[in-house]
Amino acid sequence: MVGTYDTEQQRMVDRIKCIAFREARDAGATFINRQWIADKIHRPTRFVSEWWEKPYDQCFADYSNVGAKPKLSEASRDIIRQASGQLRKSGPVVAKEIAEKEKEYATGRTINNYRHREGLKPFHVIPKPLKSETRISDRLWLCDWVKYWTAEDFLHRAPSDEFYIWTVRRPNYQNDRIWAKNIEDITEDETYREMVRNQSCVGVFVMFTYKRLLWVIKDKGESWTGEYFRDIVLIQNVIPFLKNEENVIDPDEVIFVHDKAPCMRANKTQDLLQDNDVKF
Repeated sequence: MVGTYDTEQQRMVDRIKCIAFREARDAGATFINRQWIADKIHRPTRFVSEWWEKPYDQCFADYSNVGAKPKLSEASRDIIRQASGQLRKSGPVVAKEIAEKEKEYATGRTINNYRHREGLKPFHVIPKPLKSETRISDRLWLCDWVKYWTAEDFLHRAPSDEFYIWTVRRPNYQNDRIWAKNIEDITEDETYREMVRNQSCVGVFVMFTYKRLLWVIKDKGESWTGEYFRDIVLIQNVIPFLKNEENVIDPDEVIFVHDKAPCMRANKTQDLLQDNDVKF
């Protein structure tokens, strides 16, 4: 609340109030203390402690020029402009570079505020997909698992997966931001998009057989917990789907195939499938 009216004029008024309330306390208003005054003037108790014992004439001193300089030098502005369109040039990183080169103090917020004034906007890098060691080993395991399957084996499988579809791609890290006026100002061979807060997404479960495709959209506001997966996805959708001859070639031969998702690996989930005679 202080920040909404924290001018030098208002600080002078609040200093006078601190002293006046303290004098009222000394005159017999015992209910007045530092916290009571701080609540009244919407200041921290440290502000009250600093001023309530001082004389009135000191309240009118001008303290507006004390502290870090609010303006950036032209050399510091050049450093900020040169950092535009480059990866890993976040506000704190550029502030550190300014301190090393120009011996000038600036915060990451100051850097980003200047960027906004210059018309720069943060864009988010969409990195190219990488194949980690885990993903490579998983793919090799899958190839080894299916290499002896016959055509008939494939007809009795019911592969499935669950995933999220983001309406705007989810940002990953602060240093993935690139500050620039337009996308055309960014030279790297990547894909960028403007940052968006509070992106919405849709959770989807998909399973298919030789005959049919099953898909379930997660209810809005629900978490994809093991309980939700069992009650909604499996009991209400997957198990009835696999037991219906219109969806599979033979309900006794179909095998439900899933990945290593925690909701699938849970003991309760596997017990549920076994109790309903579902092979997986």
